[in-house]
This record gives sequence, C-alpha cells and structure tokens, in this order.
Amino acid sequence: MANLKFRFLLLFLLIFTCSRVQSHEEGHITAEISNKGLDFLKDLLIENAESSLVPLELPEIEKSAKIPIIGSVRMVLSNIRIESIHVTSSTVKTGDTGVVIDVSGATANLSMSWNYTYNTWLIPISVSDKGNASIKVEGLEVGLTLSLKTIEGSLRLSLLECGCYVKNISIKVDGGASWLYQGLIDAFEGKIGSAVEDAIPKKIKDAIVKLDSLLESLPKEVSVTSIAALNVTIVDDPELSESSVDLQIEGLFSADSAKHEVALPSYYHRILQASASCNNADKMVKISLHEDVLKSAILVYFEANKMHWIVDKVPDQSLFNTAGWRFIIPQLYKKYPNHDMNLNLSISSPPTIEVDNSQIKTDIPLDVVIDVLDADEVIPVACISMVCFVKLLYCFGTLVILL
Repeated sequence: MANLKFRFLLLFLLIFTCSRVQSHEEGHITAEISNKGLDFLKDLLIENAESSLVPLELPEIEKSAKIPIIGSVRMVLSNIRIESIHVTSSTVKTGDTGVVIDVSGATANLSMSWNYTYNTWLIPISVSDKGNASIKVEGLEVGLTLSLKTIEGSLRLSLLECGCYVKNISIKVDGGASWLYQGLIDAFEGKIGSAVEDAIPKKIKDAIVKLDSLLESLPKEVSVTSIAALNVTIVDDPELSESSVDLQIEGLFSADSAKHEVALPSYYHRILQASASCNNADKMVKISLHEDVLKSAILVYFEANKMHWIVDKVPDQSLFNTAGWRFIIPQLYKKYPNHDMNLNLSISSPPTIEVDNSQIKTDIPLDVVIDVLDADEVIPVACISMVCFVKLLYCFGTLVILL
C-alpha cells in the first residue's frame, strides 16, 4: 500500500510542480526542447560521432608523372585512414528547413602508407621505395541539415544535406629516403583533402540512417507498472521554431494487459504547462500534461481494482482492538472482547478531477468498512460512505495539499 501511495504522490509532484492550465487541442503530453536542450543533444551526438566515425578508411590514391631524365614515376598512397577527429566549436539552429548543425575549427589525424616505382633508361632495373606518413588536417568544417517528421506515430530523422570542407593539410613523411620525397608527397594534398571531404559526409549519412532506424524501432507504448502502460505515440510532425522543437505525444494511460486506451470525454481540453516562473527559467525541456493523462491513469487503476486498501497498522495500535473502544462502544467490546480490527478502504467510483489556473480539485468517493477479526473470519461491523474533497495548489514550484 505504501508503495502505491508513493507512486501516486510522485505522479502528482511531477505534474503539478511549476504548472498552469491553458487550452490545448493536440497531444495529451507536449515536450518543448529549448535551445539549451538542443545544444545538449548536439554535444552528445558530436561526442558520439568523434568516436563512431573513426577509424575511417579512404580510397587509395595513385598519381603518375614524367620527370625529365628520370622518366615515368608512379606513386601510390594506400591504407589512408582517419584515426581521430576532434571538434572544438559547433552550433545548432532550428528553423523552417529543419535542424542545422555546423562544426568549425575541427581537426583530424590521418595515417597512410606510400610507395613509388620508376624506370629510367639510365638504369636497366626498376627503382622503388616506400614508407609511412602522418597527416594533420586543420580547419575542418562540416555542416548538415536534418529533417524531423512523424511517420506512423514514430519520430523519423533524415539528412537533407551535408557538406565538408578542409582548410589546411600538412604531411610528414617517414621511412625510406623521406627527406627526398617530401615535396613529391606534398603534391597529393589536394587529392587527400578531396578524399576527406567525400568520405566524412558519406559516413555521416550512414550514421543518420542507423539513428533513424533506432527511432523507428522505439516502442509506441511503455509499461509504467505491471498494470498501466503509457501511449508515447507521436501524433504530429515536430514544430520547429527559432527557440525550440515541440513534440506532441498521445500520452494516455491504458491497461497494460488489455492494451486499450481508456475512454475519456473529448469536450474538456485543459493542459498543465509551465507557469510564468518556470518559463523564465533556463530549462532544457519543458513538459506539459493534459488533465486527461491524470484521468486515464486513475481510471486504469480503478478498473484494475487497485484502489482498495486494508489498514491494520496505526501509530496507536490500541485503536485497532475492541478493548480500545469498550467505553465508547461497549456493545462492540461485549460481543467481540479483545478482538483485533482493521479498516477496509475502497474507492467506489473513479475520482473526478477539475483543473484551473492555480489548483487541481478532485472528489474521491470513499467507502470505509470497519472489520473485526474473529479467528479466520472477517466480520464487517460498520460502514461509512463519504466523499473526500482534495485540493492541490501549485505555485512557483511549491505543492500544497488541502484536505
């Protein structure tokens, strides 16, 4: 019983702290992700990208040239691999076109192998050499635009455009007569830069496809307890503005076993949203709950017969024995001397909820049955039917319960 009470109290605290009510016609739960929240998500994505994009293999690069006296020289760069990427600056913006992420001033470290061969009329055999090289890319810039859509109740992500630009490349040659070939290797800077500019957007596109598949696979219903499940279906395309991304979620509870939504009246539309004090705070995410979310949760627990409790422990345990009532109700003590007692509490019909700008009022129809425990038999000796009126006041993050 204590665990169930705690869950209801936690639900009320989550809903009513920093809340107010206004008209609403979309999903029953609204999640508003602010620019600060988008910045946080962007940083998570970039941190993940720094590790998941590497190692990244680049295609082999080959170049041939005719050099006077020496003749034809063939040089090949192979095993070109981006080993690490480090992002120093990034921004995220939202607008009509989608979510735009810009990365600037990034650096990348690459490794590669090199070899060359040439034939000359001076020497009747082929001359060759090989070695390794390390590459430093600086001023790496990446820009991408993402589209957010809702398809069949799932949030879907697609890449509208992606570009990459390399500002500067430096190559350090190792092995062989590296001092002799440094200038020749430097001639490959343009091709290496182009390979990086082609490879990174392709890798990002693959990563976005995987992320979209993950979003599509997310469940549309989440079990909250063994009794209740929450419908987390996205009901409309996300609304993008310069300051936030808004998601509309169905948000009603249903019985977890039956998997059906609880029928609620559609004529009464009110939603719990952040109050003025919360609007002024710098929050990552603001969540608004329609009052039907509360109604659906209450109805699920009522229909599951979970609004029924037996109270047999109180601070003054003598009250739960007929001896404690012998002077107040002598007939009870006379008929059941020194018998233990308990209270059987049952909510007889679903509580009603009414929400306005500063408070939530609920009427709870309650039946209280006083039982006497006689050996293995439970004997009801009195019944009281009442309606408990509970008023919840919420203001500036403070919740006050008036009974």
